[in-house]
Amino acid sequence: MSINIDIHDETDELSLAQLELVETLLKYVAREERVTEGSEISVTFVTNDRIREINKEYRNKDTVTDVISFALNDDESDIIDELIPNLLGDIIVSYSRMVQQAEEYGHSVERELGFLVVHGFLHLLGYDHMNEVEEKVMFKRQEELLEAYGLQK
Repeated sequence: MSINIDIHDETDELSLAQLELVETLLKYVAREERVTEGSEISVTFVTNDRIREINKEYRNKDTVTDVISFALNDDESDIIDELIPNLLGDIIVSYSRMVQQAEEYGHSVERELGFLVVHGFLHLLGYDHMNEVEEKVMFKRQEELLEAYGLQK
């Protein structure tokens, strides 16, 4: 199982090990979630100012957030042809917010990094937390994946 992951670090803050963690973790989740071979996602690490701009422009929320996902395949009609790659979407993470939250929650930056990219990826795969039932399902799956991968709290 292989998916294509395009990673951009606009902050120049992530280490090579952290970038590799993102790639291996997302490939693991893709395998566990049975994502279509050759699917593509993009992960971009940005500043607090940039994620605030994105949040304001696309979600009408003038505030810094930790992760935003933009799914490209919201329904089956978005998948046109088997020859065209399955473009799942984009995950955008605030690097500064990630580091801050790791400190607040008392765990490693790598754990928070894993948490945020898996959270974003699950959104691209159709998981959500708009109500209590959805939230329980999504967060349970998220923790299962992180723990199985080795990123416990």
